[in-house]
Amino acid sequence: MLDIKFIRENKELVKAAAKKKHISFDVEKLIEVDEKRRKLLGLVEEKRAEQKVANNEIVKADSEKRGAILEKMRALKENLEHEEEELKNVMREWQALMLIVPNVPDASVPDGDSEKDNEEVKNWGVLPKFDFEPKSHINIMTTLDMADFERGAKVSGFRGYFLKGTGALLSFAIWRYAMDFFLSRNFILLLAPSLVRRETLLGTGYLPQGEEDLYKTQDGDYFAGTAEVATMGFHMDEIIPKEELPKKFLSFSPCFRREAGSHSKDVKGLIRVHEFFKFEQLVLCEASHEESVRYHEEINRNTEEFIESLGIPYRTVVNCGGDLGLGQVKKYDIELWVPLENTYREISSASYFHDFQTRRLNIRYREGENSKYAHSLNSTAIPTPRILVSLVENFQQADGSVKIPTVLVPYMNGLTRISANMIE
Repeated sequence: MLDIKFIRENKELVKAAAKKKHISFDVEKLIEVDEKRRKLLGLVEEKRAEQKVANNEIVKADSEKRGAILEKMRALKENLEHEEEELKNVMREWQALMLIVPNVPDASVPDGDSEKDNEEVKNWGVLPKFDFEPKSHINIMTTLDMADFERGAKVSGFRGYFLKGTGALLSFAIWRYAMDFFLSRNFILLLAPSLVRRETLLGTGYLPQGEEDLYKTQDGDYFAGTAEVATMGFHMDEIIPKEELPKKFLSFSPCFRREAGSHSKDVKGLIRVHEFFKFEQLVLCEASHEESVRYHEEINRNTEEFIESLGIPYRTVVNCGGDLGLGQVKKYDIELWVPLENTYREISSASYFHDFQTRRLNIRYREGENSKYAHSLNSTAIPTPRILVSLVENFQQADGSVKIPTVLVPYMNGLTRISANMIE
């Protein structure tokens, strides 16, 4: 959420932001509703002040004057009730519009309509060249009894899956290694809830636009698609002492996404599933653009280094305006090489928001006698099972086995290779 004062004073900038992000938003309508809100607020406050004066007068008045004052107060009360009701309706409209004001993207964000216009800023690793016919992750994991997709669909429905045996062990190995890797960089570990209230999704900007992708309970709560939501709610309605900044969290949670509108995309395997697990990096820092940029680069680089340590080829792209969300100022995506598709697939996103989320969630920090809204940033540390797609395809061997990245061997009980006979 942007400050209404900023919006009024930078109307053209907000219009340009909406245009760059390809978001339909009527700034003029918001300004018009805001004028109405301010006018009504002034009238209501004026009448409340009159009411207070009248209350003081009636205490001192004799019986003759009291009747006249009471009559005046009745009329005043009726007018006040009418204007308070009108203000309530206008406030509802104003708040709804404020929730969909797009944040202003950084000047370095490229123009573009969609992810196809994202610009590559880094390319790492050597793409594998196989001297045999490579297999897909579905074929590899089924043959090696690492996963069962048929029974997953039977039990869980569309996009269901089981990881089993060495497939489950490999997933746990990635989690354990990720925890050790990222915690060495001064993060606070959180095991975050997936079940969250509507307020936290509104606060992080996933609502109102993204409702179709969310699973909802019969009680009106939601299952989040990222630990970012719960972690941002951790300090909701709090003032953090400045000396405690930055707050750096590494949060783990199960994640859920309906993938509405994607029924014809990636229907097989582990690319696009409804239930997954993810470590998320999240930072709250001082309200400085320079600080936001610095931590943005840092958390994105953390994930790059994690991927490099596994030895999986990747590229990093900076997202164009049309591929930014409502609140994002700038975003990087890290994409891993998927040999059988001959393309890169997103594995991580790193974003910063300035005070867009913290203003909505009322997260501030104390600076002297004053308080300021903190800045927020987040980045995927690593998601499973999606990373298994690139891992098993890139490390497949001619004999059908899968070589284990060296850094994961200690977490795989010393196993260096997954093969059909499991003799190694």
